[in-house]
Amino acid sequence: MLVYEFKVKANKHQCQAINEAIRISQFIRNKCLRLWLDSSKEDKINCFALNKLTKVLADNKAEFPFVANLNSMARQASAERAWFAISRFYDNCKKKITGKKGFPKFKKNSRSVEYKTSGWKLSQDRKYLTITDKTGIGGLKLIGTYDLHYYQIEQIKRIRLIKRADGYYAQFCIDQKRLEDCTPTHNALGLDVGLESFYTDSNGDKVENPRFLRKAEKKLKRLQRSLSRKRGGSNNRSKARQKLARQHLKVSRQRKDFAVKLARCVMISNDIVVIENLNIKGLARTRMAKSVTDASWSLFRQWLEYFAKVFQRKLVAVNPNYTSQDCSSCGERVKKSLSTRTHICECGIVLCRDHNAAINILNKGLDAVGRTESLNDSGQINLCLVSESLLDKLAG
Repeated sequence: MLVYEFKVKANKHQCQAINEAIRISQFIRNKCLRLWLDSSKEDKINCFALNKLTKVLADNKAEFPFVANLNSMARQASAERAWFAISRFYDNCKKKITGKKGFPKFKKNSRSVEYKTSGWKLSQDRKYLTITDKTGIGGLKLIGTYDLHYYQIEQIKRIRLIKRADGYYAQFCIDQKRLEDCTPTHNALGLDVGLESFYTDSNGDKVENPRFLRKAEKKLKRLQRSLSRKRGGSNNRSKARQKLARQHLKVSRQRKDFAVKLARCVMISNDIVVIENLNIKGLARTRMAKSVTDASWSLFRQWLEYFAKVFQRKLVAVNPNYTSQDCSSCGERVKKSLSTRTHICECGIVLCRDHNAAINILNKGLDAVGRTESLNDSGQINLCLVSESLLDKLAG
């Protein structure tokens, strides 16, 4: 599934109509969730029962006349969102994950409405999107560089209208698999993420931690103080809130852009990439919470997983225990504090702590998939000795 996003050019009336469609979608989702909460054990509440509820709400024009304005498939998409939250909660309970199970909550400030295969129409030049239901949205100009002429209308399975701090956007979900053929590189790489540097790889190379939030913190604090001084309900407060939201959105986009470009580069250059299976939620509850969140390791891992599928590479997540303590040359455990940044072993090897950890991570990953490689005297991985047949199999 490909997702193409365009910015939408809309007038004031159309913006209000989009907001109304989002509110209707939120209302339907909350009603579906209420039906599930009020149901007894004997009642069989599933996705079909929630879809039936959307028709009941639309037919009840005396009490809810606004529901029928939204397209029928858009109403069903709202019910599917509610069922997705419910089913995810059930799955987490069955898996017996520790901590919170993600109990479904009522939405208070939704920012999107989703249409399926009806309720919308594209112009001949694919530059205008028209919403054809009774919400009054009408024709919207699409601003972007993607060319929708490459795909048939039947391939567009869903369209989302999204409200963000800097305007409105339209997302097209296209039924098309993205697979790119890449020549095998016969390289394997281990990554040790950190706060001092974003990651250190098993070759000793480091990527600087961008720290987007830290760099924007001064401006964010100034905008937050400006917002706090404004009187509630005033136009000036609304403008100040928009400025603050746009600055947060900028930081979010910087993180995503950095993660996408770096993950793509890593996956193109290597057939096997080994990372740590970190408990990032747990780390985000420590005193390093702001730095961990700013590093956005989870976002980086998500894009590594995505590009691993696109380029048909192998991504392996290993247990990070003792990767910083064990010697990558002889295997001896050398205990050290977090402040000790150099690994020194009795076998004579002296390495950066993160470089030593990255080599251990790579070793664990190669052991997990099977390998024929060795270490040289300096502790570097002899990647040329990795079985080419194994790498070809994993890459293909």
